[in-house]
Amino acid sequence: MDQRNEKKVPVALTIAGSDSGGGAGIQADLRTFSFHRVHGTSALTCVTAQNTTGVSRVDALPPEAVIAQIDAVTSDFHVASAKLGMLLNETIMSAVAKQLRDQPINNLVVDPVMVSRAGDQLIDEVAIATLRNRILPLADVLTPNIFEAQILTSEKVESVEGMKVAAKKLCALGPQVVLVKGGAFTKSPTAADVWSDGENCEVIEAERVDTIHTHGAGCTLSAAIAANLALGLDPVMAIRVAKDYVTEALRNSLSLGHGSGPLGHWFALRE
Repeated sequence: MDQRNEKKVPVALTIAGSDSGGGAGIQADLRTFSFHRVHGTSALTCVTAQNTTGVSRVDALPPEAVIAQIDAVTSDFHVASAKLGMLLNETIMSAVAKQLRDQPINNLVVDPVMVSRAGDQLIDEVAIATLRNRILPLADVLTPNIFEAQILTSEKVESVEGMKVAAKKLCALGPQVVLVKGGAFTKSPTAADVWSDGENCEVIEAERVDTIHTHGAGCTLSAAIAANLALGLDPVMAIRVAKDYVTEALRNSLSLGHGSGPLGHWFALRE
């Protein structure tokens, strides 16, 4: 008997950048997949030199190298879900968009890494237009923060009601479900996100964890959604379970380095 076939484990793919400090990007995604007992595969788009205090260098991979990694994974594994993170520039975005149109992957979660939690823009205007026009229509779930939602909708988002409006407008750009993340509203007593499928809209609240160690929270949330989609949950339930996971990982965040430390992705293993 071939024992390799005795137990099937879902496979998820992350297409994102590498964080040398281990708090975000590919590293956070793979730890999140493992926590959910999903086998993680990856395609790197760029390599960053960064730690808890910031990013000092970013090197993009050639688009051909990114596509070769995706091909290597999808030709050998049944990929149950995928997450797009930092795509960095227009050429990588266009190559990935073409690949995913030609060979679609079910349960695609797009984390539109455009603006940091502090509001700093991370990609140029050409890349933003490519993201809006070519990547967003492919998304089953889109997870922008409020700054990214503002850029993509050209509307100010200053309240939960504004998040609802933005979520519905973003659905009109193609995603099946949109989750607008409200973590930047630091004065709010709870961590409130808003999901919409274009018609329905709901606020999902959770405890606001008092910690500065939040590095990689957005990456972790989108990876957790992808993992739960791979496990068979519907998008809204996948979002709810993922948000619970991130809240617990924030409660167990790690005071490492001299800046904003990473989440405690493996909190269940701590004593």
